Amino acid sequence: MADRGLSIGQVAQRTGLSVHTLRLYEREGLLASEVRRDGSGRRVYSAWDVEWLANCVKFRASGMPLTTISRLAQLVRAGSGNEAERLELLRAHQRYITDQLAQLRDCLDLVNVKVASYERHLTAGASGDPWHQQRQPAPEEHRVDGA
Repeated sequence: MADRGLSIGQVAQRTGLSVHTLRLYEREGLLASEVRRDGSGRRVYSAWDVEWLANCVKFRASGMPLTTISRLAQLVRAGSGNEAERLELLRAHQRYITDQLAQLRDCLDLVNVKVASYERHLTAGASGDPWHQQRQPAPEEHRVDGA
C-alpha cells in the first residue's frame, strides 16, 4: 500500500481526523504538500502527508490557530530559504504553550489544595463544608447604659 498511497478514509482512520476535516484542511492550504489524485480523481496521500497531518493534530490540540498552521504549511511547500520564518512561528507558539502550561500549573495547584483539604476533612470525619468555617458568636458587648 505504501507505493500506491493511502485513501482519504485510511488517512482519517490513522490521524483521527474526519474525512470532512481532511477535505477542509486541503481547501484551507494546511497540507505541506499537494495531495495527489489517482486516475479516478480520488485523493492519494503519502506517508509524509500522514506525518504532517499528525503534526497538525498536535498543533491544533496545543491551540495553534489554523491560520498559523496554514502559514507554516505554505512555508514548507515553498521549500528551503524560509527556515527563519518557520522557526519564529514555532517559537511564538512555544511561548504560547509555555504560558498556557504555567496557567494550568496554577490551576492544578488550586485543585490540589482543594482535594487535600477535602481528603483531610473527610478523613477526620467532619461534616459540613470545609470552606465555610463556622463563625463563633461574638462576645456580647458590655453596655454602659445598663441595657
